[in-house]
Amino acid sequence: MGTAQTPYDAVLHAARDVAELDNALDAERLGAALLGSVYAVAETRRDDAVRAFVSDFLAATSRRRAAAATTIRSVFAALVPDAAGADRVRPAAAAPAWSGQLGRVHLTGCWAYGDVFGDQTSYLATFAYDDPTGGPEHALVALVDHNIGITKDIFVGGPPARVLDQIRQMCAEDELTWFRDEAPAAMHTEVSRHLAITDELSELPGEGSLATDRALVGARLALLPTSRAAGDQRAEPLTAAERTDLVRRFLAAPEATQFGLDSLDDDQLASLHFCLGLLLDHTATFTDPDPLRWSPTVAGLFLLDWVHRRAVLDMDDAALLPRVLRGWAAYAGRKRGLSAAAAARVDAAVDEMVPEFARLYSTGERRSPATAAVAQLLADGVDPDDPAALDAWIEENRHHLTDEGS
Repeated sequence: MGTAQTPYDAVLHAARDVAELDNALDAERLGAALLGSVYAVAETRRDDAVRAFVSDFLAATSRRRAAAATTIRSVFAALVPDAAGADRVRPAAAAPAWSGQLGRVHLTGCWAYGDVFGDQTSYLATFAYDDPTGGPEHALVALVDHNIGITKDIFVGGPPARVLDQIRQMCAEDELTWFRDEAPAAMHTEVSRHLAITDELSELPGEGSLATDRALVGARLALLPTSRAAGDQRAEPLTAAERTDLVRRFLAAPEATQFGLDSLDDDQLASLHFCLGLLLDHTATFTDPDPLRWSPTVAGLFLLDWVHRRAVLDMDDAALLPRVLRGWAAYAGRKRGLSAAAAARVDAAVDEMVPEFARLYSTGERRSPATAAVAQLLADGVDPDDPAALDAWIEENRHHLTDEGS
């Protein structure tokens, strides 16, 4: 019987030709792809799992002398320099000519682009090796999804001039996108903090090169400057006083008048304020909460999903909510400086969602078990503020509630 192969043997086999590659960039990309398999299967703290694997790999292969083994050790040490033992790795006598250039790159440019609604921001940084023998210039692109709160995809490739030209052209042809020079420290902060959330996901986004390029992206991000001030700019949810003030200003705004929200009957005011509270509650759930950031996508997340899972609406609430959302989105768009075309896109999207919202409200199919239970309690005429009546209802429906929650 053959000797059982360890994970480290499998890596050495996969990297058997690494010393024959043309340059350091190709070697770093191969190394990142190999570490990507560790990142992809880790169940939690994926970046820590990669770091631990590199530490163990370096310890397990410390006596290997084959060119491929010593070279991939150098590659891993360059990609994950904070792994235990990485600082003790030295190029072997038979190392490729480019081995001394592993990780030795400098930034040549930094930009950002995205949609005017604030759903997503992409960051682009270009790098060159200090010595051209290290390999060609290359670009790092990272996509931050503000609705999910993660770095959704990353990519390292090139040539950077072509990548940059394609992005510039795309943004120039779409009035709902923007493009700008970006401060490297801002890119470092934003991509890194959202990537830290990605690292904790139990399941990674299904497409793209997130796993295969993660180690190389981490190594390149570490070369960018940092800024404490940039990290302090993270938004916080509104306080109760700030919410009250914002609602007051909205109700005095022309958008409230446009949608007839400033002249509702007294018996509709409770529903109005309940609906406004739901809008603010929803925006507070984002990683970077902003009550004025509304897009077709955010409106869909709210109107067709979140509100059904998190709130119990009566018929008055359900009838008023789309109109309140349209008024609030129009107000928010003006305050954020959205163009007329962008604001119209949001309004049209909400209008198109109303039939599906009404259907979901009618069927209750997206209610969470807790929301469904509260809805049934109210439908049965039980006063939630009456402890005795509430206890009696829970006891009577205990079996049903347990079945739904299982």
